[in-house]
Amino acid sequence: MELKNAMKISASGMRAQGERLKTLAENIANADSMAKTPGGDPYRRKVVSFKSELDRATGANLVKAQPPKTDRSDFELKYDPGHPSANADGYVKMPNVKTVIEMADMREAQRTYEANLNVVDSAKQMISRTVDLLRN
Repeated sequence: MELKNAMKISASGMRAQGERLKTLAENIANADSMAKTPGGDPYRRKVVSFKSELDRATGANLVKAQPPKTDRSDFELKYDPGHPSANADGYVKMPNVKTVIEMADMREAQRTYEANLNVVDSAKQMISRTVDLLRN
């Protein structure tokens, strides 16, 4: 049943984008989280990647979100000698989260989720129409 496979593939895409959205929300929530100790590292951005996974029962390639990995990009330094997290030179490490990038990624994840949801809706409608034709 090809329509069932299409729904299963789209559902896997929706789950993967849901994981991505959860990670993006965590990044945005921690965009201003500073280190607890002077000279320590603040919150480090997390990134989700995807991989293709074969469903042996149906032969369909599903998408799966990998566990989030930390973004190893450099922290931005901000001069604030009075801040409790400032190092000996008066610089504070800022999280490597760029809210504008996170929001753009969130918009992309939302649109991908919605596209997969539309596939599920279309498959359900096609199945329903087929059942209606078989009844008549």
